[in-house]
Amino acid sequence: MSAIENRIDELYRAPLQEFTAARNALAKSLSGDEAKRVRALAKPTVVPWAINQVYWHARRAYDALMKSGERLRKAQLAALAGKKADLREAGDVHRRAIADAAREAERLAGAAGSRPSPDVLTRTLEALSLASEPPEAPGRLTRELQPAGFEALAGVTPTVRLKPETTSQTTVRLQPDPRRHHADKPSEAALKEQIAAAAQKRAREEEAALRKQEAAQRRRDAAVKKAEAEVERARRKMEAAEAALREVRGRG
Repeated sequence: MSAIENRIDELYRAPLQEFTAARNALAKSLSGDEAKRVRALAKPTVVPWAINQVYWHARRAYDALMKSGERLRKAQLAALAGKKADLREAGDVHRRAIADAAREAERLAGAAGSRPSPDVLTRTLEALSLASEPPEAPGRLTRELQPAGFEALAGVTPTVRLKPETTSQTTVRLQPDPRRHHADKPSEAALKEQIAAAAQKRAREEEAALRKQEAAQRRRDAAVKKAEAEVERARRKMEAAEAALREVRGRG
């Protein structure tokens, strides 16, 4: 890495309130295109700055986040290609990685006197880790991001239909889409509609499964309460019997 790249990295590692002065000082020490480039560097807002600090000072959490995001993205694409993919497990790992990175970002920002919005921080971490291409160089993020959503699957052309499963895996099968009319790929709107319909179906299935689990839990709770009541009645009978026995012995 060149000396100028190292000095630019230092700008993004430094406390946020020092960025502008340090950038201007660096630009004055340079000339020509390098000076113009440095003067054009954007100052991060607090959320991307906090994420940059995770990259520079908590690399393990940052790397885990990026790896889990890549794994989830690959699982999504595999599922859309008709292959088995454990989306739930990949999603769980990714959510934990986001939470860990967010905690590190808040810790590092707090130590510097900054308080990034937790919601915006989480959304930006999610978007960054799922992006097919990095929006900016690692450690030099300057703006907040929104999760890519359907755009993350750009170029994927299947019609998605979910098959109910009893396991945690989601099976996705490819079906011809009559709206394609022999086109190489459907429109972005059609793809969004197909994926949204599949996601809604999956959500309904999961909601039904959750209601079933809740009903089973209520039955178990009722059984426990009934058993506890029977134990309480037995205890009271025993206490009454013991009291009667003591009374009889006292009369004797």
